[in-house]
Amino acid sequence: MNSKPIAPTSNQNKSTEQEIDLLALFGTLLDRKYFIILFTGIFAIIGVAVAILSTPIYKATALIQVEESSPSVPGLDDMAGMFESSSEAVTEIELLKSRSVIGEAVDSLKLDIIAEPKLFPIIGGKFYRGFAAQKPNDIAEPLFGANSYAWGGESINVFRFVVPAAFEGKEFELVVKQSKQYELINPDGDVVFNGTVGKDEVNGFYQLTVRNLNARPGTIFTLFKNNRYRTVVELQQEISASEKGKDSGIITLAYEHKNAAHAEKVLDKVADIYVRRNVERNSAEAKKSLDFLEVQLPEVKKQLEASEQRFNDYQKQRKSVNITLETQAILEQIVELDTTLQELDLKRLELSRKFKREHPAYQGVIKQIESIEAEKAQLTSKVSNLPETQQELLRLTRDVEVGNEIYMLLLSKTQELDIVRAGTVGNVRVVDAAAVDTTEPVKPKKALIAVVATLLGGFLAVAIVLIQKAMHRGVEDPSEIEALGLAVYASVPHSDYQDKLSGFAERARKNKINKPKSILALDNPADLAIEALRSLRTSLHFAMIESKNNIIAISGPSPNVGKSFISVNLASVLAQSGKKVLIIDADMRKGYLQTQFGLKWDDGLSDYLSGRLNLEQVTKPTKVEGLSVITRGQIPPNPSELLMHENFSKLVEEISSAYDLVIIDTPPILAVTDPAIVSAHCGTTLLVARFGQNHVREIELTRNRFEQNGTDVKGVVFNGIVKKASNAYGYYGYYNYEYKSDK
Repeated sequence: MNSKPIAPTSNQNKSTEQEIDLLALFGTLLDRKYFIILFTGIFAIIGVAVAILSTPIYKATALIQVEESSPSVPGLDDMAGMFESSSEAVTEIELLKSRSVIGEAVDSLKLDIIAEPKLFPIIGGKFYRGFAAQKPNDIAEPLFGANSYAWGGESINVFRFVVPAAFEGKEFELVVKQSKQYELINPDGDVVFNGTVGKDEVNGFYQLTVRNLNARPGTIFTLFKNNRYRTVVELQQEISASEKGKDSGIITLAYEHKNAAHAEKVLDKVADIYVRRNVERNSAEAKKSLDFLEVQLPEVKKQLEASEQRFNDYQKQRKSVNITLETQAILEQIVELDTTLQELDLKRLELSRKFKREHPAYQGVIKQIESIEAEKAQLTSKVSNLPETQQELLRLTRDVEVGNEIYMLLLSKTQELDIVRAGTVGNVRVVDAAAVDTTEPVKPKKALIAVVATLLGGFLAVAIVLIQKAMHRGVEDPSEIEALGLAVYASVPHSDYQDKLSGFAERARKNKINKPKSILALDNPADLAIEALRSLRTSLHFAMIESKNNIIAISGPSPNVGKSFISVNLASVLAQSGKKVLIIDADMRKGYLQTQFGLKWDDGLSDYLSGRLNLEQVTKPTKVEGLSVITRGQIPPNPSELLMHENFSKLVEEISSAYDLVIIDTPPILAVTDPAIVSAHCGTTLLVARFGQNHVREIELTRNRFEQNGTDVKGVVFNGIVKKASNAYGYYGYYNYEYKSDK
């Protein structure tokens, strides 16, 4: 029977707290749903606008094939090594994007010169791109009277534009004048010269040639002369090249630009330059070999003619001496060896132009030459055993036949190389020329932009709500106040009807009219806030049993927490229960209880404390039966000193015996010391804390301030509770249910 209930375990508590926190977090977002929807909607509209107004970007693509090089003419395997060039696709990509290739394209297309019409901010591009010309040189009519902007159809062709180095990359303005005249203005705002379309204009370091110009007078074009190196580097970065598949030898080129025709033209030019340079590079090997042979051929011919002359002269001298069969055999072998030596020597000279002497290929040729020379030396030793006539005849015949063989060999190879050079096509070719899909820009992705902007807006809105929630430390849960050891006597919901009454009273004060009736307990006694105050009335009945008197002091931590609202309506509820009640406005600095009853502030508390009036003179009846009020009176220079006067003690004694309950509305304790003085004379002290406004630390500091002055705070009235999704999941019952007659 006397056993205590089993307390939940720490894990259960932790689980419950986490669940409540997640629900409260969801409730916080639900409370700010309109802000989140509005914020997300704004971002969605911005995203759609950006997607619609953004400049479309088109992508030009081209396809290049890289093949392994091979001899162009069958049967030239022995000469292929002299001009063969085999490149990997990765190497070719680097060559394709080299500064020499890109730089030539920049120079050829004059990409370092940018000349564009000046468009109206934000929306001008949309109108310019959307203009459809009905006839050649047709120009759109200007909108909004903005004649200096281009609205569609305007164009310019700048052939030459030279500026000082200090003005490279800076904006020049070209203003169209009458009769194909124009005016060039530099970035400093100075007129450089007045020029004519089609003429070369020169002024010092400035040069400008405008080939074509189609625009109405007054239209402005922007001109940029960019640094050539910077332009080349940027174009290198903008052109993408990649191998399609592994080791496929297929290179895909891509270039994006807002002008589809420009993108196609640039990519075609780069591809053409690359292919041409590849052909030149491959044919250069054959040309170098051909140049070498053309130098050697005349020398060999001279040697052959000299050998023939010596042979003929010797035969005339010896009267047609013929060589024997043995000598003929030796001659054929020597001729063959000499021919081979001559070929190897040519090969050695060719390799010496490509490699160092230590290179294995070069050393291999040297060893072959040494081997053949040794073999030739053995044959030469056999010749020494022949008769002198046969030896001389053998030597002369050998010279003629070797020279003839070498000459014919060089002549044949020269013709072959000439054919190879003329027929060189390179090992790369353009498979697909540059093409652009003008019906579908690659950028911007309109649907993606709209979705991303919407999501971003939603995320930012949620983040703002959560940050505000984290930074806002106002109490929204009565359990936080109870954790300080303070009892929450009542949770008073926010009253929309009271907002209307406050608005009427405010307008009445501005119009200097005394509002005769603006008390919620009288105007709408069934309001949930009044029901909460009736609950407070019951709680006070038991709380004041052991109090030293029947006087209640009501204060708060800060202004605008609703002390006066609680005081007036609580007094009205108490009076309606048949008690004789007095309410005193002890805020002699800014009190305004008189407005609640349609009275004037004069003849009030300050007048009594100063001794000018007595209690009967300052006590004023109200239209609430059993309820009287003492207003603040004239604003004194020393409110705290007046409250410490013995007249206040005398007042407390008089009213305590004359009324069933006395409610004193005091100023905020953290602002002035008046509440501490008043509370010292009262049997009960209540604090009013505002929902979402007062921090826990602020409430704790308020209680400490009273305790330092010897006053014990009975409890707290939690005022202005707003029904939120974030606090609707807690176990604590904040709200009263509405329960009234249907009639």
